[in-house]
Amino acid sequence: MLRMLTAGESHGPCLVAIVDGLPAGLEIRIKMIDHELARRQRGYGRNKRMEIEHDHVEILSGVIGGKTTGAPVGLRIENRDWNNWREHWAAGDLPRLSVPRPGHADYAGLVKYGLKDIRLVLERASARETAARVAAGAVAKLLLAEFGISIGSYVTEIGGVIATPPELDEKELWALAETSEVHCPDVEASNRMKQAIDAAREARDTLGGVFIVTAIGVMVGLGSYVQWDRRLDARLAAAVMSIPGIKGVEIGPAFENARLPGSIVHDDLFPNDNGGIKRMTNRAGGLEGGVTNGESIVLRAAMKPISTTAEPHKSVDLAKVSMEEREILLPAQPSYQRSDYCAVPAASIIAEAMIAWTVAEALIEKFGGDSLAEMRR
Repeated sequence: MLRMLTAGESHGPCLVAIVDGLPAGLEIRIKMIDHELARRQRGYGRNKRMEIEHDHVEILSGVIGGKTTGAPVGLRIENRDWNNWREHWAAGDLPRLSVPRPGHADYAGLVKYGLKDIRLVLERASARETAARVAAGAVAKLLLAEFGISIGSYVTEIGGVIATPPELDEKELWALAETSEVHCPDVEASNRMKQAIDAAREARDTLGGVFIVTAIGVMVGLGSYVQWDRRLDARLAAAVMSIPGIKGVEIGPAFENARLPGSIVHDDLFPNDNGGIKRMTNRAGGLEGGVTNGESIVLRAAMKPISTTAEPHKSVDLAKVSMEEREILLPAQPSYQRSDYCAVPAASIIAEAMIAWTVAEALIEKFGGDSLAEMRR
């Protein structure tokens, strides 16, 4: 069983990921993991934090001579911004926050954990944690590559600007997206998306959008229909929904399919020249009955606009004041915390990591093996 845990706070000394269950003998390439971390940091509309951090992974355990040993792999990513917080952290006098920001975990987190300071919520709820997931997802990508599976993504919409990607295969679309500051393969739409982000910045606002992640080369039979929690489509959707700001996921053109009759939606089967089958369409998004069917896995996700806006929302100060022998809450505006204007391109990279992780889980479940050689057999 493949497992992942992450730890660390947004302004703490580091982020840590523990990856347990990898087969022995997998080559771990630090440069590849660092490349994935750099992809997460790029994107038009990111904040000044990305100028501070230059994420680099340090392997703490489970890898000797560049290859996994079967033991848990420890991954560490330093927070350079820690130097600006170190003294406050040690003294326990972090700037206290009592006005929850709508759209964040602030209020719900305070109530859930019985806390008095929003700072204690946002330090862990912050999307900074996803850097650890991208590192773990990069390791999953290395495993998948051993079995011919590739994962990539591209942005199709930001702030109402909708792209029309050229009719190319997936790897060509991924390559085009890598040349775009908004991770979009449509050059004209990319320029309009940047203009929309500039306008949002001027208006002290934020933008959301939509992206597509695809896994190609996936064999038939990952996942299962025999229990609800083993259906791979459900697990993939949950993995992507776990990314901060993601509010919707569809597999294949799901909402378009919902408007069409079944005679059009389903992917007919045809014999191929090798004695097997082929399909001319992939409207199922690569999964039927919670199981991969040999076609590419295709997921589309919607990210809401970042909740922290320079133009403040209405809120209340949870530090109650005494008035006429009663404790009451007063209206207040949240203090502005450094934030992106648009993080859709970064979210698509994080989604690649989460899908890679989930497909790798299913791969190990099906083929087992305590070593890479055993998995291949």
